[in-house]
Amino acid sequence: MTSRRDFIKKSAFASAFVVTGLPKFGKSAQLPSTSGTTKPIVISTWKHGIPANDAAWKILSSGGRALDAVEQGVMVPEADPNNTSVGLGGNPDRDGHVTLDASIMDEKGNAGSVAFLEHILHPISVARMVMEKTPHVMLVGEGAYQFAIDNGFKRSDQGMTPEVKANWEKWKAENKYNPKIDKNNHDTIGMVALDNAGDVSGACTTSGLGMKMHGRVGDSPIIGAGMFADNDVGAACATGVGEAVIKICGSHLIVELMRNGKTPQQACEEAVKRIAKKVSNYKDIQVGFLALNKAGDVGAYSIVKGFNYAVACNGQNRLFDSDYLVKE
Repeated sequence: MTSRRDFIKKSAFASAFVVTGLPKFGKSAQLPSTSGTTKPIVISTWKHGIPANDAAWKILSSGGRALDAVEQGVMVPEADPNNTSVGLGGNPDRDGHVTLDASIMDEKGNAGSVAFLEHILHPISVARMVMEKTPHVMLVGEGAYQFAIDNGFKRSDQGMTPEVKANWEKWKAENKYNPKIDKNNHDTIGMVALDNAGDVSGACTTSGLGMKMHGRVGDSPIIGAGMFADNDVGAACATGVGEAVIKICGSHLIVELMRNGKTPQQACEEAVKRIAKKVSNYKDIQVGFLALNKAGDVGAYSIVKGFNYAVACNGQNRLFDSDYLVKE
């Protein structure tokens, strides 16, 4: 099996960040060498994965549960008003509504999700409450909102930032109300973690594709599409155009490929190639996958250039560029 260390050495260095409690890396820095299982470890999508990993690491490094780590981790970009793809600061749908989707899954196979949720700051925490307090997996729309309010969540009337509103107004004028899906319109933070006990969990949260049709839901809240965790094998998450991820049940596919002997890297590559076979315009969109197995090995791959991801382990947190399919 390709080790996490060997894989990371092949990844292109994207940038380094100063993060509370985690050291800054120079360009020549390498993640520490390991032998045997690497744990705890947390990985997440995009550069907002750096502060998200920092929050998750505080839990993991103190012996905490992976489930708590991924929830606390993704809450960071959810609460960032300047993040235009996650949380209430996200780009709206074409009617001006910011609708949120999220999912979470623990080491026991329990799962919860919410979709088409408005006015709640932390949809990931509502998703966890769905998992822990109801016999259901998913609540949506007004029902999800009422469930949140009934269980102590506060309504937020945070409106669009001036920048987001200006972008929305410009879009309406130029696109004549037609949603645009391309490689530049991506979304989501996905996070998966392995804790000191050897347990895996995952979380995924998003405001969805900007200027989507009202009512559109992508892959993020769909267990097995945007995120999936199996404590016998590992976990995976997705980012990008959810319609393409849903069509191949991307995260579940990756976990099953790992179950059948693929490394996390091989599994991510196979999932992207599966999209290329099934989606005719795949070169015009972006999808990225992350995977983590029980040994702490990491995989990452995307359709086109530009997908980056954060890895935190052994007290260090670093951003990488993933390899990608379309080289032309």
